[in-house]
Amino acid sequence: MFHTRVVNFIFCFLISIGCFSQQPDLPGQVVEGEHPVNQAYLFAHMTHEDYGKLYYSVSTDGLHWYSLNNTKRVFDDYHGHPDIVKGPDGSYYMTGNNSDSDPDITIWKSSDLINWKKFSTYTPNLQKVENYPNPLQRIGAPKLYFDEVSSKFMITWHTPHKEGIPGDGERYWASQRTLYVISKDLKTFEEYPKLLFDWDLGTIDVFIRKVGDSYYAILKDETYPTLYWPTGKTIRIARSKSLFGPYSLPSDPISPNFREAPTLIPSPNGKIWYLYYEQYPGVSYGLSVADNLNGPWFQASGYTFYSDWDKYNLPEAVRHGCMITISKKEYDQLVRHFGINKAN
Repeated sequence: MFHTRVVNFIFCFLISIGCFSQQPDLPGQVVEGEHPVNQAYLFAHMTHEDYGKLYYSVSTDGLHWYSLNNTKRVFDDYHGHPDIVKGPDGSYYMTGNNSDSDPDITIWKSSDLINWKKFSTYTPNLQKVENYPNPLQRIGAPKLYFDEVSSKFMITWHTPHKEGIPGDGERYWASQRTLYVISKDLKTFEEYPKLLFDWDLGTIDVFIRKVGDSYYAILKDETYPTLYWPTGKTIRIARSKSLFGPYSLPSDPISPNFREAPTLIPSPNGKIWYLYYEQYPGVSYGLSVADNLNGPWFQASGYTFYSDWDKYNLPEAVRHGCMITISKKEYDQLVRHFGINKAN
């Protein structure tokens, strides 16, 4: 009898510990008395049901996101995989296109992230890319970067050079290569686009960030994962001392397999990096965390719908997009104009 009581007590004690266990909070948040280096964040994205259209979500901690405009579109004229950058004039610029088969990359401009106007159109000549014979007329997910060193913009996108064939649709995706073009004003562009990487590897969803004296290319390894290519369909990072390369071979995977559309933000205290990525097809978002873009990275717990485990959350059904830092004033203007949905 005594043995049974002891066993029952231990069992109940362990259960109670499990019920009240709490995972450690993620690093990077401000503590009492501190002022955030990064005050707020905007996530410009599409949704699973309305692919290619523009929606907004916002956050003040980079971890908990709330949709704006009652989860409706914020700008009907836009189509694409939204990517936004702040230019040297203080204005925001956003890339888009109507589909991968659209020959044009459209650039939009806004002074307040609320009102967007078409700014320019760039039509890359894909048949004139040096050392890239026979590219297909496809332009995937164009992205923007402004380089303060050169005072120029870079647009990156992916273009394949092989069609899929019956029984091997991955042939098409593995042939994706990342191209880029440079512009001083997003009105005039270099004559021909160029290959960004000199290695033979399928890459998509590439964007550039500069930290210290190094440039980092955050990318998706687009080769299909196998026993002999375990890094396939993961998020990886390459590094260079120059914006134009050469870039190192990509790092070990930061994400699990079958992740794409990465986006990167600094934490509120400016000391930690939050790297989000989508688990496709539109299932959820994952988050990896590091204090250095060279790693090591760990994967945070979220999207479990258990409050003790969810250290981040996003509105339901969000898809591809970009996250950027914004000021508290800009955050307040967005919330005031569109309204915020705290329920999600």
